[in-house]
Amino acid sequence: MSHHFQLRSSVLPLRFFPGGLGARLSCNEPKHLGNSSSVGVAVASPARTMQRHQAKATAKEVGVQETAQGSAALGWAARDASGVLSPFDFSRRAQKDDDVTIKVLYCGICHTDLYTIKNEWGTAMYPVVPGHEILGVVTSLGSGVTKFKAGETVGVGYFLGSCRSCECCGNGYENYCSGMVLTSNGIDREHGGEVTQGGFSDVIVANQDYVVRVPDGLPLAGAAPLLCAGVTVYSPMMRFGLNAPGKHLGVVGLGGLGHVAVKFGKAFGMKITVISTSPGKREEALERLGADEFLVSRDPEQMQAAFGTMDGILDTVSAWHPISPLFALMKPMGQMVFVGGPTKPLELPAYAIVPGGKGIAGNCVGGIRDCQAMLEFAGKHGITAVVEVIKMDYVNTALERLEKNDVRYRFVIDVAGSLGSTA
Repeated sequence: MSHHFQLRSSVLPLRFFPGGLGARLSCNEPKHLGNSSSVGVAVASPARTMQRHQAKATAKEVGVQETAQGSAALGWAARDASGVLSPFDFSRRAQKDDDVTIKVLYCGICHTDLYTIKNEWGTAMYPVVPGHEILGVVTSLGSGVTKFKAGETVGVGYFLGSCRSCECCGNGYENYCSGMVLTSNGIDREHGGEVTQGGFSDVIVANQDYVVRVPDGLPLAGAAPLLCAGVTVYSPMMRFGLNAPGKHLGVVGLGGLGHVAVKFGKAFGMKITVISTSPGKREEALERLGADEFLVSRDPEQMQAAFGTMDGILDTVSAWHPISPLFALMKPMGQMVFVGGPTKPLELPAYAIVPGGKGIAGNCVGGIRDCQAMLEFAGKHGITAVVEVIKMDYVNTALERLEKNDVRYRFVIDVAGSLGSTA
């Protein structure tokens, strides 16, 4: 889930990218590329078509050969910024020794898919097959695969490659690697600079190191969104210590990310307050999801009553909203983490964070290590997303509804039940 937004302070404007707000890591460029840094996945660049050609040229320069066409695949793709999807025949790359071929069973629909197919970030390379919440079964293995067996249930999330040589990759934060290869609409430098196509398709090929195992017993459709939404909230909770029993966590927004954050927070033994502009979500938050308190952010009295009570806040909202009042809800040295990606700049005066020494950070999904740990935790505690399962021929209607936030809480496509598989 790639997030691009700007915080405007009273001192000076700052722009932040997928490395996260206030990122504490220094990630080096891939060492094997030398000065060819232009082929990295620069997701904020508008010149994606040029980047694609540069990637292919550089791949040849460093000795990477274009792979022969692999197996036939069927997906649904957008051809232009209308974002309308229709059937699309294409070829997956040939399986290599360390690859697994996966029959796609389910794929969740994320807001990032919507932004990408409509080219709202200026990054689309059409045709685009979206989808990065992919759950499926291994059907074929390369001769060097040691981590998986045929028939195992596995997942592929937001990315399926990275440089493997930078500090981020070495520390298990491949999601912040400058050479991260997006699962959909990414540039795969190691395979001839081809543009990646996502999980709205019947089959996918991925390196074993970027595939995760799905625990037995976890409902498959409900598990698919965990590969993006789940790790997006789990990873910062672990990173910033917002997982300690008894701590008080605020969750802003009760959508695809927010409802999963509530579930993980309660499983950690935390006190959870849902913060929302919609009073109508109170019953859902308290009775169905098990939150401890519900706070209407537009109610000054409720906000004042909660002043200085929270150890941290996860802001999951993807639309513009006032954020300064949220910082007042935290205790001194409380931690705010943004995991949503509003397309309009957010405004933050310095006085909201300086007097209380409050922290601000961002998070973009999670590394493979975090994603696997998240799935194991979810399996142990029975955590899945609340989903509406659809067939592929309903996908355009689902995207229209998603744009209006008319879903509880995540659409998941029954891919195998819609397309079958050529895997």
